Amino acid sequence: MTLTQAAPTVRTRPQTDPAELRVSRSTAVVTMGVLTLAALYFLIPVWWLVVSSTKTNTALFSSNGFSFSGFSLFENLADVFTRQDGLFSRWLLNSILYAGIGGVLATLLGVACGYALAKYNFRGRGLVFGAILGGLLIPSALLTVPLYLMFSQIGLVNTVWAVLIPAVVNPFAVYLGRIYAAASMPDELLEAARLDGASELRIFFTVALRLMSPAFVTVFLFSFVSIWNNFFLPLIMLSDQSLYPVTLGIFNWYTQTREANYNIVITGSLVSVIPLLIAFLSLQRFWRAGLSAGSVK
Repeated sequence: MTLTQAAPTVRTRPQTDPAELRVSRSTAVVTMGVLTLAALYFLIPVWWLVVSSTKTNTALFSSNGFSFSGFSLFENLADVFTRQDGLFSRWLLNSILYAGIGGVLATLLGVACGYALAKYNFRGRGLVFGAILGGLLIPSALLTVPLYLMFSQIGLVNTVWAVLIPAVVNPFAVYLGRIYAAASMPDELLEAARLDGASELRIFFTVALRLMSPAFVTVFLFSFVSIWNNFFLPLIMLSDQSLYPVTLGIFNWYTQTREANYNIVITGSLVSVIPLLIAFLSLQRFWRAGLSAGSVK
């Protein structure tokens, strides 16, 4: 009787085709090159703004725009915040008011409408969503003059409400809220909350908003930036300088001074970017995907 011993199985790694390896390397090089060019495209203007804000008005025209020439940043900041009795601080607070309150209200209203369109069946739902998509295709500048005529009839021109009320309506918030609610909000979780006796309003604020927090933060940041950078609407609606947002105030400095102080305008522009940077850095931790992963098996 003979015993046969099975030969050990030898596993060999699949050989990589040299042609495929060259293609993958070339793809990585091209991708890295495109990303580098895109980064330079966005960072070069920021670098120019930072460098130019440290120069005097004379040095702006006598030196290279991308290299430092002296350091007058603190003098420029003092001129910005003391010009016209510190009106720049008022403009900055106005922008925070418009963008902060308007962004929160626009986000809450838009996400709530998107949630209702995604999770409730009612007659005309597709028609309503189609009308909202149509609103996305209309440039906001085209609505400025009709809004001015309408607000002038009810006496809201040259008031805070003339800028704040149009900012609350945001079709993009409704669209993104509907897409996110339909893709990541399990119906079983909502049914479980209803079986526990929760009302629809409580379900939205305690369950839906927590699961939709990435969409909520995304819509808020888009709304915040859009309202902060809004220029044409305040230009048409406001005539009182104390109600100007910072964008319109800086433009007013640039156009209504006989001797243009470009260093003040540039330094004011740099300061106006800081709240946007703070908003992105403080809210980026809420951008998390898959918050509802594992909630329903």
